[in-house]
Amino acid sequence: MKDAQSRLEKLQTDAADCDIIARLATDEAKRETFRKLADAYRKMAADLEALIASDTFHNDNKKPG
Repeated sequence: MKDAQSRLEKLQTDAADCDIIARLATDEAKRETFRKLADAYRKMAADLEALIASDTFHNDNKKPG
């Protein structure tokens, strides 16, 4: 679970970094590329967050007793 949480935080950080780069880029093509990357990272983070919250994730990651 710690690994999944670390991955989630990394995806959220990467999305924020891409947003910053998009705002600072002077080239419209680069701005759009980094906006799309930020959106993709946010989507992956949302998917992972939903997976972490799901019963399936918790049941699959339980260690046998």
